Amino acid sequence: MKDLIKIEVNENQEPIVSGRELHKALEVETPYRIWFPRMIEYGFSENIDFVTLEQNCTKPQGGRPKLNHAIRLDMAKEIAMIQRNDRGKEIRKYFIQVEKDFNSPEKIMARALKIAEGKISNLQLENTQQKQLIGELKAKVDYTDIILQNKSLVKIKAIAKDYGMSATKMNRLLHDLGVQYKEGSQWFLYAKYQSFGYTSSETITLNHRDGTTFTKLNTKWTQKGRLFLYELLKENGILPTIEKNTTTDTQT
Repeated sequence: MKDLIKIEVNENQEPIVSGRELHKALEVETPYRIWFPRMIEYGFSENIDFVTLEQNCTKPQGGRPKLNHAIRLDMAKEIAMIQRNDRGKEIRKYFIQVEKDFNSPEKIMARALKIAEGKISNLQLENTQQKQLIGELKAKVDYTDIILQNKSLVKIKAIAKDYGMSATKMNRLLHDLGVQYKEGSQWFLYAKYQSFGYTSSETITLNHRDGTTFTKLNTKWTQKGRLFLYELLKENGILPTIEKNTTTDTQT
């Protein structure tokens, strides 16, 4: 059967469709902003049957943002049915076939494996986050140097700027020098550096568009860590911009 509407999956590996794509496929003449609220009146609930999304588009000055909706397949089938026309029947049959394919033993097994892999990956990431936090807390117990009492924390982006680099380039450089490694989208210090008080991290909770949450480690460098990076980079012939300029002026 021809793919009438693009089918995606949400965080729970459930099939969903775009409300605007469904509206277009059903060839509805009523504007989407008017049509969709009417469909909701048939007994559908937000965050159960659908999730509201804000489109990435330019909105008119003073106007409202353009909204879209991620709709579960059960809701999409009912909406197609209540259109009471041949196009609605055709699309409803398409959704029924999609649902049959989606619930085949092979597809169920594939989704189960994907969910399991995701859970294992999340546990590994949380474990790595905890190791770094524990290492940093251990280091704080031994802080006696007055310099370490400076509570000013610095993002890697600010340190990179001192060297005329982007944060991405600096992170890769520190990886090449054996200071940190990347897991997922986050950077972590190698174990041998975690207990020196070079960084300070906190775990923050963020929300996906569909309402589910995930954790992320927000890491900043301490003044001791900044000094460590300066000495390390200097040993490798990399100086901050201000020292490069000073060296050039002296030679001139």
